[in-house]
Amino acid sequence: MSSINARRDSDLADLTALRHAAASVRHPLTRALLLLTFSTGLVDAASYLGIGHVFAANMTGNIVLLGFGLAGAGGLPVLAPLVSLGAFLLGAGTGGVLASCLARHRRNLVVALGIETLLLLAAAAVAAAVHVRAGAIAGDAVIALLALGMGVRNSTVRKLAIPDLTTTVLTMTLTGLAAESRLFGGTGAGTVRRSTAVGSMLLGAFTGALLLKSSLVLVLSVAAVLAGGTLLTYHTLTGDG
Repeated sequence: MSSINARRDSDLADLTALRHAAASVRHPLTRALLLLTFSTGLVDAASYLGIGHVFAANMTGNIVLLGFGLAGAGGLPVLAPLVSLGAFLLGAGTGGVLASCLARHRRNLVVALGIETLLLLAAAAVAAAVHVRAGAIAGDAVIALLALGMGVRNSTVRKLAIPDLTTTVLTMTLTGLAAESRLFGGTGAGTVRRSTAVGSMLLGAFTGALLLKSSLVLVLSVAAVLAGGTLLTYHTLTGDG
């Protein structure tokens, strides 16, 4: 029992030190999370613009869209948000199991990114093999694969708890950016990290929308390559996995 407690204390101390170090945008973990934030823009561009008014990463948006759809407003779908929510929850639960089974948080992130990469590749393969459209089985399958991957990632990133870098939502990041700004009497601490996170997702969404003019497969393929590249780069830089 004492050895288990000692290991847990060591892991907690290691994670605390990592969170402190990741305050810098130069830290490998911070850069990895910023790349994933960029890829969120790609994924949600693919699901919302390419398949039909549903998010694969932003579940807050899906809850709102589901409410609109249930009210029959704007012709918005009901099934697609439910598929995305269900797959996301399944992925988040899977990520939670990984976190409890894998001893080190760095290894946990590497495995989660491996799963995300495979699911993105599977989504790209489906989109390449059949015509994907809103309301069709293929469309729902792609949404489910994307949301499943985002759920695994979100659960893993939540465990790391790096401030302002959730990779999928920006509400609290924007809140901190304004509340801590010198303009409103704050210290300005974290401004660079928060601004970079916001810019990363904005650029990802912009890039995804542009790539989508060519094809859905291209957007999904780029997102998969980016996830896989982030995995390999982070693993190389940290020497963990």
